[in-house]
Amino acid sequence: MLITGGSRGIGAAIARRFAKEGYRIVIHYLQGHEQANETARECIALGAEVLTVSADLGSKDQLTRMKEKLDTLGLKPDIVVNNAGISHYGMLIDVAEEQWDHVMNVNLKGMFLCTQLFMPHMISQKYGRFINVSSVWGMTGAACEVLYSTTKGGINAFTKALAKELAPSGVTVNAVAPGVVETDMMSTFDQAEKEALAQEIPVGRFGSTEEIASLVYFLALPESSYITGQIISPNGGWLT
Repeated sequence: MLITGGSRGIGAAIARRFAKEGYRIVIHYLQGHEQANETARECIALGAEVLTVSADLGSKDQLTRMKEKLDTLGLKPDIVVNNAGISHYGMLIDVAEEQWDHVMNVNLKGMFLCTQLFMPHMISQKYGRFINVSSVWGMTGAACEVLYSTTKGGINAFTKALAKELAPSGVTVNAVAPGVVETDMMSTFDQAEKEALAQEIPVGRFGSTEEIASLVYFLALPESSYITGQIISPNGGWLT
């Protein structure tokens, strides 16, 4: 299996969850070399075989070379978790064109390129799983996060459409759209802001990366074959 952006946060938790089940795991990262290696060591300690690879998701050439490297090692993932993403906070009127292009390249173009590169193998064997990590903001939108919300909404539409396209081939496509999860993305909030936000959530707390990883794991199982084209949002009842 391949996890993009697998060096930290939700991606690292997904890697550890699959490692517990003995999967062969490819952890993709861009710049977090040490973090990727640390996550790999954790997964190896859990009994998994792990490879780390670096590539710019916005570059088709780099992703093609990454796939060629996996091919030479006999690694043809039939589970791809498109997890890599970056956030952006700010008024739309202040968003520069370069910022727009950068976030779009990572969050949307990267998912498109990875999916396109790895889907032929899944189609040929009549089995595969694409699991795309979205956000609750892709479902509802968020003020001061128009750019981020747009990319996540695009992921949701991509997921629904591709699921119909690949269903006859035995390949499922689903998205997980978490609510507030305790990750590095929350580092800009102080304790008072976090407490106020948690009070808005019916269960009274943020989600954990492990909870998101467990949902991703379930969607990857053969038993989940009748679930496709779904946007599943673990958000503690925040959005119903």
